Amino acid sequence: MSDMNLLQAINSALDIAMQTDESALCFGEDVGYFGGVFRATSHLQEKYGKLRCFNTPLTEQGIVGFANGLAAGGTTAIAEIQFADYIFPAFDQIVNETAKFRYRTGNQFRVGGLTIRTPYGGGIRGGHYHSQSPEAYFTHTPGLTVVVPRNAYQAKGLLLSAIRQQDPVIFFEPKRLYRACINDVPEEDYELPLGKADIVREGTDITLLAWGAQVETIEQAADLAAAEGISCEVIDLRSLLPWDVETLTASVRKTGRLVINHEAPLTSGFGAEIAASVQERCFLSLEAPILRVTGLDTPYPLALEKEYMPDQWKTFAAIQRTMNY
Repeated sequence: MSDMNLLQAINSALDIAMQTDESALCFGEDVGYFGGVFRATSHLQEKYGKLRCFNTPLTEQGIVGFANGLAAGGTTAIAEIQFADYIFPAFDQIVNETAKFRYRTGNQFRVGGLTIRTPYGGGIRGGHYHSQSPEAYFTHTPGLTVVVPRNAYQAKGLLLSAIRQQDPVIFFEPKRLYRACINDVPEEDYELPLGKADIVREGTDITLLAWGAQVETIEQAADLAAAEGISCEVIDLRSLLPWDVETLTASVRKTGRLVINHEAPLTSGFGAEIAASVQERCFLSLEAPILRVTGLDTPYPLALEKEYMPDQWKTFAAIQRTMNY
């Protein structure tokens, strides 16, 4: 075990993936010698050469189209989109090609060896073109797996699982935590299960759910609630597609209450899908309406970033409203 920040954990996972799989290629804008804008791929080109870790032209549609072709040919393709905000030019390739490749070929061909890494979310004063959380767009697409880690330990294990599984994965990395989050992380190879939520803290009065950087926020809100005698169960969803309905509904049946956090805007955010699914399964167990604490239905603001972001105080207020319903 050693102390790693989230970036170092990502780099360690990529290093292990390339060391254990000679077909694994890592590519994207500036990922080669430069190591990417956040340095997530530092030293990989030095170690594995320019044929396995290399720069691409500045075209997201081209990056994913190229990745689809590589993966269809049996290569383990690990593509980086520099910011999640710029994944939209590749949207057609991802939802109409990547996600449907196996289906439309009758399982003759697949792109299961494709992982798309991309930093997402706010908190770094990046403004409206470097702060968005577009995960909900992709959870609407059968054939994709969508994964969001909350810390360095989770990031390494989940990324190795994503690279090695037989469905294409979009791996959203919370860039606010890249250097701010440090954990004890095994230096050796390990994997964490996809599609399985993680109960971070057990509680009896209310369930708090989030993913990515927002898990830290709901933990802080749970601490505020504990000072008021409220016992919060804290759950990290980890995988959004597929997502772990069973773990969450078991928790809500126990606590009778649910608050969901995410940075994306409220309308059609993934929290709406979760709320609907839980309501269908847990209606008779609910003691209060399900609440969502989210970003606003506006473009991501630069000057008013703190007002936009869901924080522990907004979450604590939602906990109080739910408990006092």
